[in-house]
Amino acid sequence: MGKPRTRISGADESAQRAENAEAPKIPHLMRRIAELFAPHKGALTATIVLVLVGAALSVIPPLLTERAFDEGLFPVGADGQVMGPNLPVLTTIVVAMLAVFIVSSLLGVWQTWLTATVGNRVMGALRVRMFTHLQRMELSFFTRTKTGVIQSRLQNDVGGVASVLTNTVSSVLGNTVTVLAAFVAMLLLNWQLTLIALFLLPVMVIAQRRVGQVRARIAAKTQESLSEMTAITQETLSVSGILLSKSFTRQRSEIARYSDENENQIALQVRQQMTGQWFFAMVGIFMSAIPAIVYLASGWLIAGGTTDISPGTIVAFTTVQARLLFPLMALMRVALDLQTSGALFARIFEYLDLRPAITDAPGARPVPEATATDAAGRPILGRVEFDRVAFRYPDADHDGRPTLDDVSFTIEPGQYAAFVGPSGAGKTTVSYLVPRLYEATGGAVRFAGVDVRDLEHESLVSNIGIVSQETYLFHASIAENLRYAKPEASDEELEAAARAANIHETIASFPEGYDTVVGERGYRLSGGEKQRIAIARVLLKDPAVLVLDEATSALDTISERVVQAALDDASRGRTTIAIAHRLSTVVSADVIFVVVAGRIAERGTHAELIAQGGVYASLYREQAERPEVPTA
Repeated sequence: MGKPRTRISGADESAQRAENAEAPKIPHLMRRIAELFAPHKGALTATIVLVLVGAALSVIPPLLTERAFDEGLFPVGADGQVMGPNLPVLTTIVVAMLAVFIVSSLLGVWQTWLTATVGNRVMGALRVRMFTHLQRMELSFFTRTKTGVIQSRLQNDVGGVASVLTNTVSSVLGNTVTVLAAFVAMLLLNWQLTLIALFLLPVMVIAQRRVGQVRARIAAKTQESLSEMTAITQETLSVSGILLSKSFTRQRSEIARYSDENENQIALQVRQQMTGQWFFAMVGIFMSAIPAIVYLASGWLIAGGTTDISPGTIVAFTTVQARLLFPLMALMRVALDLQTSGALFARIFEYLDLRPAITDAPGARPVPEATATDAAGRPILGRVEFDRVAFRYPDADHDGRPTLDDVSFTIEPGQYAAFVGPSGAGKTTVSYLVPRLYEATGGAVRFAGVDVRDLEHESLVSNIGIVSQETYLFHASIAENLRYAKPEASDEELEAAARAANIHETIASFPEGYDTVVGERGYRLSGGEKQRIAIARVLLKDPAVLVLDEATSALDTISERVVQAALDDASRGRTTIAIAHRLSTVVSADVIFVVVAGRIAERGTHAELIAQGGVYASLYREQAERPEVPTA
């Protein structure tokens, strides 16, 4: 899926344009973007009207300023002499100016509320839509896509769209109208001064761009440094990172690494702030220079008798000219902002256009009820069948050996079936195909007598419980972790599940009992405790089929015995599929399947397979002669 893309806030424009150019090409992109705003047509229309009115009102105060000077403060009589202030006229003009300011401010607040509401609602809907879509994606999507890339789409791309949604449209309209209105007002005041001001504006804009580019390059380096500091923090301050650094006594080197990057960050921040100061100083110089030059030019024009410029005209003109610069510079970035927003939307729609490889077929039905039976009157809920199943992972070499090839077996309801064999033989893949986390590429997988492709996926998975080697617990209480399987479960149900998993007494010994917070990924608990809580969570779900994927392989001998006892209790009365590395854990299984190179090489009970003297007997003898060292 490529590397994560982000909006390069404040970075060099060339870098941002290069980033935008790598965005995917999405057909009908603008139409699809417009469709996102369809539910907010009224608010958008009101926003556009407010922007236009607000921009138009912004040029009225300078024109009123001219009248305030020429007609209110320094009116000229019929004899051409300057008279005293005309207070009634001046009062009327001041009241009009205040009214314009108040109306403009109120319209601005309303506009900000509308744009913020529309922008954030569209962004929020887009974020939930993408998260929902990702939840529907098949497991293989997540195994081949970096978590950071997915997080970047959800956070950086969708978050970057927010500023575009809330600012770009209003900025384009507002600044365009402001620039045009200011230009017209300047012409109405004095066309000669307008030519002088417009001649100086390009100089100011060029200076702004040059200084802005320097700031952008420093900003890009600052972001890179911040990213490096974030990476160091994530690597070294996670539970695993702290454990690693302490195990190898590398705390000093990690502190030195962080300190060095921190010094780099400080230097960049100082450079960025100082560059900004020079920028604003230059803008201030130019802003001061243009009025001064206008004053000088006005003096020349008046002295030369080529124009009749009043003091009010000069004051009003410099006021209008000051309102022209920043909207003009903002418009210069509009094209880049629009291009960036299109690139962000393209990356978002690229994910939304992904089609899950595993979906419910038309007419899919729920798993048969527990009372359902086959033609012979035998219950079928819990029966698992593989009929000449073949499977190859999506990213595997198509010329190589498939992961599973022509695999057939039947596990009856209530049976304990174990899959053993060398590493990489395809055992775990069997456990993926039963709940249809992956789609078989050949043959058929049946659950309760029905092809899993004809069952509702949610109904199928709700009847299957999985306990894997890598137990995942949330940074929450034990009760909250258990209720993940059944949110409405009562305290009594939690205790019953915990007792069945042989973990209740341990939980009760904790000072906070079931309210004990387990820590990130359950690091406050031992491996055996985590595994038994995971078993209790599955028991709370009460599935018809229990899948155990090497559930005890990472435990020490004592913990293994305790957890294995819990697993034996959990499997009683339900179909159990155990993927096992330690053969000692499955000697009592009803049937053992030996998987070699993607095929079932042997099948039978422990005694039968030992008697055959084949692969299973060899593996069992090897493990008996070379006992494994406890892992904890």
